[in-house]
Amino acid sequence: MITTNNQEIKPTKTKKKAITKQRFKEPGMREDGFPIGTPRPVDVHVGSRLRLRRTLMGMSQEKLGEAVSLTFQQIQKYERGANRIGASRLYQLSLILDVPVSYFFEEMPDGIAARTPASSLSSPDGLSDLDQEPFQADPMAKRETLELVRAYYRITDPKVRKRLFELTKSVANSQNPQD
Repeated sequence: MITTNNQEIKPTKTKKKAITKQRFKEPGMREDGFPIGTPRPVDVHVGSRLRLRRTLMGMSQEKLGEAVSLTFQQIQKYERGANRIGASRLYQLSLILDVPVSYFFEEMPDGIAARTPASSLSSPDGLSDLDQEPFQADPMAKRETLELVRAYYRITDPKVRKRLFELTKSVANSQNPQD
């Protein structure tokens, strides 16, 4: 403090310019480190769980779209992971599909978290994607699988259903003897 004529004068604070850290962005990459035009693995997983639940309930994309005031094309984009689903929309979908919000994140492969940009920045290879495994679609999310499961459970006679189950296992084992 400075005193003049018995008055105290406090020094004024000077505004410091905030130093912002410039983020390095490669051409063709989003800010989060994923290539432009490719869906994020988490969004693909959430979308596949949305599709799985919708098809298990026998609901069309059009019907689900109407329930949330969206077009079926938007539902398609959600299911492919091309568009991200916001928290309020995810909550709305969970109510319509009668599942908790956590359902959409269940059975997420451990590798998805390991491929996020934050975890890859700490690796010695940086954002290198040389070691990435090719994306494998979940066979349980295929339309054929879902139709087969629905048809199987429409068989009312438990003995017939059991015999069909055993027949299916037998055919599968004859083609893959190691199982």
